[in-house]
Amino acid sequence: MADSLSKDDVPAQINRWRGSSSNGSPTNSSQLLAAQAHCRRIAVGHYENFLVASVLLPRRMKQPFYNVYAFCRHADDLADESPSPAIATERLTQWQQQLDRCFAGQSVEHPIFVALAETISQFDLQKRPFDDLLDAFRQDQIKTRFANFPELIDYCRRSANPVGNIVLRMAGADSPENIALSDSICTGLQLANHWQDVRRDFESGRIYLPQDSLTAANVSESMLADDLACDGVKRVIAEQCRQARQFLLAGLPLADRVPRWLAADIRLFAHGGLETLDAIARCDHDTLRKRPTVSKTRQLKLVLRAMLGRL
Repeated sequence: MADSLSKDDVPAQINRWRGSSSNGSPTNSSQLLAAQAHCRRIAVGHYENFLVASVLLPRRMKQPFYNVYAFCRHADDLADESPSPAIATERLTQWQQQLDRCFAGQSVEHPIFVALAETISQFDLQKRPFDDLLDAFRQDQIKTRFANFPELIDYCRRSANPVGNIVLRMAGADSPENIALSDSICTGLQLANHWQDVRRDFESGRIYLPQDSLTAANVSESMLADDLACDGVKRVIAEQCRQARQFLLAGLPLADRVPRWLAADIRLFAHGGLETLDAIARCDHDTLRKRPTVSKTRQLKLVLRAMLGRL
């Protein structure tokens, strides 16, 4: 990956990017430009850029989105690509410390924070969503099962919803009503991703399907290792997909409450999640056999329809 910590350790990266001033601002414009270019490379080098900083964003908003995305992507890599949970936790703690300094206006060392500091100042971003994201990533290192659906929703509250909160703040549209609608979309997207990746998550040691739902369907964890999903597993996944769809549909009115430049992206996010759920349904909710995906042709059609205001 463009910013993978498994290939390039944190201290080495920090040493290459020292030189920030004591108030957290870049010492010169060339350092800021280099930091922005670093964030841009991370964003455009990952598939998620399709939604996070799509062609629908106005030019003035692309770099700020790149900066926020780079922070999230790097933290996610720390959580998922470190050699062990202990090392991941240590690296996430270091990342949290730099975030704390960034918001305190103190010296920042990593290029992502050099770029992010300007975005924080430009849009008066709040610290809580960034803290919540890192809290969720740290939880991933010690919690791999969820007793029930409310536990899973609490995880989504910290692992997915903060991104929507940050975006609304950047759009100047972070009213409590809008945040609630955004939370619904972000939670729905996170859930859709989980049910798309049941096999992949199980192989990494994590089960997001609620334990009480599995028990009620007489599904044991060992059944998630099968090449084909049994009827019980498919029923559980189908029910979870139904709830994810409800979250996505409930949040769609947000698109009518935000600036026009953001509305198309919101519809693209939500409909992309619905397409993922449709793909899961087409494979009879058997996401053990193969990972259902939305074809690139379908993705392109969604983008074009969003650009034309037809979503």
